[in-house]
Amino acid sequence: FPMAATDPQVLALAAQITESREQDIPLLLLKLKGILSSPSLGCEESNKIKQDIYDYGLTQYCLLVLKQDHSQLHGAWATAAQLAEILSRCCVGLEVKEDPEEFYKKFLPSAIDSLLVLGKRLQARFIRAIKVKEKQDFLHWFQIVTDAICWLFGGHVQLAACVLQNDRFLQLLITDDVETAIIMMSVLHNILKINSSVLLQVEEETLHSVLDELVYKLSSTTNPAVGSAATKLLLLVAKSCKQLVQLFTARYKGLKRLLSKQWIGKGFDREVNQLLDMLYLEQSSGKGEMQKQHQAACIIQAAWRGFQTRKRLKKLPQAVITLQRSFRARREQELQHLTKQKEDEALKLQMQLQRQRAMRLFHERQLALLEVVHASQVNKYMQEMEEKSALTIQRFWRGYRARRIFHQQKQSLKEYKAAVIIQRAACKFLEKRRKRRPLSPWKEPKGLTDEQRLALQQKVDDYIKLHPAAQMSEETSKELHMQAQAKLAQFLVRNRLDQRAAQRREALLAQVNTDVELLMNAPGLAETTEKDFGAFMSRSIPVATKARQTHNTMLKYTRWPWWKKLGDEFMEDDVIPDDAINTELETVFIGGRK
Repeated sequence: FPMAATDPQVLALAAQITESREQDIPLLLLKLKGILSSPSLGCEESNKIKQDIYDYGLTQYCLLVLKQDHSQLHGAWATAAQLAEILSRCCVGLEVKEDPEEFYKKFLPSAIDSLLVLGKRLQARFIRAIKVKEKQDFLHWFQIVTDAICWLFGGHVQLAACVLQNDRFLQLLITDDVETAIIMMSVLHNILKINSSVLLQVEEETLHSVLDELVYKLSSTTNPAVGSAATKLLLLVAKSCKQLVQLFTARYKGLKRLLSKQWIGKGFDREVNQLLDMLYLEQSSGKGEMQKQHQAACIIQAAWRGFQTRKRLKKLPQAVITLQRSFRARREQELQHLTKQKEDEALKLQMQLQRQRAMRLFHERQLALLEVVHASQVNKYMQEMEEKSALTIQRFWRGYRARRIFHQQKQSLKEYKAAVIIQRAACKFLEKRRKRRPLSPWKEPKGLTDEQRLALQQKVDDYIKLHPAAQMSEETSKELHMQAQAKLAQFLVRNRLDQRAAQRREALLAQVNTDVELLMNAPGLAETTEKDFGAFMSRSIPVATKARQTHNTMLKYTRWPWWKKLGDEFMEDDVIPDDAINTELETVFIGGRK
């Protein structure tokens, strides 16, 4: 805490806030309003109290409370509005000497942002409110918050640009509600009164947004209060900077007509006439400049057109020659097309006449032949003629189809030949390149130096010492050699037998696959011919005999009486017991080959 003399009320309030609960702090902070509004305080005493309040962190407490949910506070929005007023009064007239950058660049912009957020929430609740009493309360609290904002940037002029550049200020200004719109335009009016050049300090997008909203209010409403506030603001903007008047005439071309037709005679004619005079004056001064620019543009255009005309005149003979050549070529193409069309028509007519003549001769010949041919041979003759006609039609169709397929494959054949030529050329090129490549000279391997040889020998000796070889007698080594030879001979014999068995298995598998394929592709018994028997007959007489016996056994089994099949109730009709025919099927070979 500071060592200088402190106001006892501030000291007691700071101690009370330190010891209180968090939900009781907003009500305690409201006591600052009574401390600041004491009638016995002079200017110096008031500034000293504000300095004590800031040093003890009570101003920071107010800002933190405003950032909380205002609906949870004691007194809700009324408490929040009073705290906003207290915060602005505590900050105006305060000169921070210790760490001023923290106060001016961080604390004050944060306070402006919190107040604008509070104003936006109050505006939203005022618009949604239905009861008259609620609307009056919210409008009163909204007025208190906006007055606090005006009081704050009135004491610190640099905050005017901060307010304008804040997105929430533009959101507050862009509203269709009449009461809050008038209040926000009054805030903007105070900003321009305090700092008339602030609009030139903000970004161009922000400036355009503010001016667009003011012009929109003039064009979208008939309320005299809104029109008067918007007109006064535009007049103040125009008086503050001449560049903005030029912006009015360039950006809002229908503004003069809107003001003269809609807002004359509404009770603020003096402001409307002043704004119209400024706009007409800027337009007249701009017309002289525009006339000079128009004359300069006309001179430039005349010079450019003369240059283009002279350039075209130089190219005119060549253009005429090109035009005549293209006209003659097109006329020649049209004549050729007409000639070809006439030739095609004449050829089509000639072919039609030839076809008709041929048909007539064919019919005459048929009639003549029918007169000559006996009546019993007419049907036979007509059948022969139909067969000949069908053969002729088939011959022409096959020729047409072959020609069409050939034309379809012609392109792929060309591509194939081209690929072959390219591959042949690439192979020749690679072969020539391979022949031209010189052989790399043989290089002898690098030998070991004496030092490397000695080091390697030392490593070998060390390894032999660590791993000595086991001593073995000559008889033991001979016996071990004989055992190895015997095992090698057994392995070779077994390997040869395994190879023969594998070959036999492969042959049997091939035979089985062939027989299975023959059986799968075999026709049914109703469609079998004598030629099909040869594929299933064996060349071996014993095999054929055995197969015949097996077949007879199966036929006998199917003809057994019912009492011989009493044990087969649960068997399928097509299944024959294995015990009955196992002895008959042991040596059957399918396919007729051993």
